[in-house]
Amino acid sequence: MKSNSQPIKLFLVIAFSCTSLLVSLIPVLAKPTLGSLLSDTYGGLRLRSNHKTTLAQATTFNQPSLPPGPPPGGRVRGGAKRSGEGSGGCKPTKLDLTALVPFSKQADSVINVWGQTTLERPSWFFYVPYTKDLPYAVEFVLQDQDSNKIYQKAIALPDKPGVIRVSLPTTAPALAVDKQYHWFFTINCDKEENSPPAFVEGVIQRVELNPATLKELRMTEPLKRYAIYAQKGIWYEALTILAQLRQKNPQDAALQAEWRNLLSSIHLDDIAAEPILLDKP
Repeated sequence: MKSNSQPIKLFLVIAFSCTSLLVSLIPVLAKPTLGSLLSDTYGGLRLRSNHKTTLAQATTFNQPSLPPGPPPGGRVRGGAKRSGEGSGGCKPTKLDLTALVPFSKQADSVINVWGQTTLERPSWFFYVPYTKDLPYAVEFVLQDQDSNKIYQKAIALPDKPGVIRVSLPTTAPALAVDKQYHWFFTINCDKEENSPPAFVEGVIQRVELNPATLKELRMTEPLKRYAIYAQKGIWYEALTILAQLRQKNPQDAALQAEWRNLLSSIHLDDIAAEPILLDKP
């Protein structure tokens, strides 16, 4: 009996050790990684389960080439002068009235303010440095390619300086594909209208995306949609989605960083820290 007991004991020790090792490994093998539990990546942005966004890689906005034909021209900033009375009798401000739109400069210093949309009725964004306590008349106007006015709206100044949105309503004519439209945003600070207003202006063109991209947009999350629009050079949708995400998550540092990145890509770094006031028209 003694000679048989030693092998039995050895077998039991080995079996117990293997069982313990297997038990210890099971949770490790079965447990998903922390990254798979907490995050999904959308176009360079990582959305975590605590609703915070971690920037893995900044999304690039690919600004398209100017459309064929005469250059669109435009004006991306329209503010007061820094000393004395400002443009059109406007009060001088730290930052100028600014359109949040891509622009480029030609060799002759001509500025072209131009962007694309896929929507029949898009939204425009403007940084407005003036507030509702000032008696300034503000107006948004949209014209077709033949300079016919197709939409006009008086705009209320905000409670505080910040970025406001102006959306084309369902009562206005829809933008046609491959047509260019000229928009103006003016602030008349002179009651007598003896001085020209402060204003910004540019051109918007509606384009169509291919069926594969449209399908991808329908099946994905907002951050991924933002990235797709930015990569395709569709400025107005990219800006609108990111602005809405920022408004819903104002303390999200990564969304703030992506907003700075997007505005920096069109040389509007100074506007990136200003508040977004999407409750305004």
